[in-house]
Amino acid sequence: MNKAFDYQPEFKKTVLSNGTRVVTEHHPYSRATSAGIYVDMGSRDESPSLNGAAHFIEHLVFKGTSKRSAYEIVKCLEEVGGDLNAYTTREYTCFHASSLREHLNLSMDVLSDLVSDALFDPAEFDKERQVILQEILMSTDDLEEYIFDLYFEKAFPNNSLSLPILGTESSLNAMKRDDLFNFYQSRYKAEHLIVSVAGFVEHDEVVELVEKNLLLQSEKKITYDRISPSMGSFQQFYKKDSEQVHFLMGLPSSSFTSEHRFDSYIVNALLGGGMTSQLYQKIREEKALAYSVYSYLQSFTDGGLMMFYVGTSQDKIAQVSEMVLDEVQKFMSQGIQQKDLDLYKRQVMGQIMLGADDIENRMNSLAVNEMIFGEYRSVDHVLSEIDRVSVHSVKSFVDQYFDFNKSGCLLLGKCDENTQKKVFSLF
Repeated sequence: MNKAFDYQPEFKKTVLSNGTRVVTEHHPYSRATSAGIYVDMGSRDESPSLNGAAHFIEHLVFKGTSKRSAYEIVKCLEEVGGDLNAYTTREYTCFHASSLREHLNLSMDVLSDLVSDALFDPAEFDKERQVILQEILMSTDDLEEYIFDLYFEKAFPNNSLSLPILGTESSLNAMKRDDLFNFYQSRYKAEHLIVSVAGFVEHDEVVELVEKNLLLQSEKKITYDRISPSMGSFQQFYKKDSEQVHFLMGLPSSSFTSEHRFDSYIVNALLGGGMTSQLYQKIREEKALAYSVYSYLQSFTDGGLMMFYVGTSQDKIAQVSEMVLDEVQKFMSQGIQQKDLDLYKRQVMGQIMLGADDIENRMNSLAVNEMIFGEYRSVDHVLSEIDRVSVHSVKSFVDQYFDFNKSGCLLLGKCDENTQKKVFSLF
């Protein structure tokens, strides 16, 4: 197996006295640095009444701090060619900045400002609420995206994983500024933070910058009451005015910490992960029945899903749905051939090695591995794990997770009752 780097990036970790973890990876040939502050809280850690709070906070911190106005927050990095952004997932929130290595101190200053000293100006609160309400409307117009939110709602009805990351119109309208500010102050604690930096960096310098800028006191860490997800079978049609019908099927898959994590990577690549995948070749290339067809792997700390998406016209959706099920079930019965395993191993390993040249990708990997495993996992370590995937381990993954008694199927769009029955009768 080829090494991912001709040189080995230098990893270091420090746990500060207040509990904040600082992880860095030094890349001596990079002109850039990518820095992120990760909060181990996402939408699954919200109550229904505060659904959308984590994402709302992600927006609001950019509207002003004690040191900077909203414009100054973005200007100070953009004027030196840098970039500042944030995103919220179901399990964590990330604020990240990319800059030239000589501007790392500025990146850390701004990121620390957002995480520890946001004002939550009441006037900005109401304005940003309207922005997010527009974002929710926009997401429901993108049916290929919207069907995934609907799937989580149906798949995990009694679990906070069912809550949409953006929140809902009703939950957003009911939120008060003080409720959100208290949520921010109670969750954005030192012990909940991971500071991750990759690029041309000196670890001790990063530690000094964090200790200087991220002025958070040590307090008892909040333990989130996360309930492990479980699935039951369901089939549901949602009517929406559209030219295409959107089909989404899901099966249980492995968690981030499962021994079968990398088996799921290979299975996803084979079934629908790219243009060489079986679903893409069969449905798009051979039959020309759809433009967009793929599988999507969603892993959590305590569970996972593998989902299969196709968008096509109403007169083709029943045929296409049957083809998706046929390909998945054929794979379940026949397993993977050694030549295919070798092909998709090379594909996945190549993607990982290409991603290793992306400093922001490395920064994210450092943080996520620290959050989930509490340790560093080098690119070469990940490659060695993938290299150990075998025909037998793939079969073991499929036998353990792919259970059609726990499958879900959604149709979204304009679809007559007979077509719905044809599709749902397949399950």
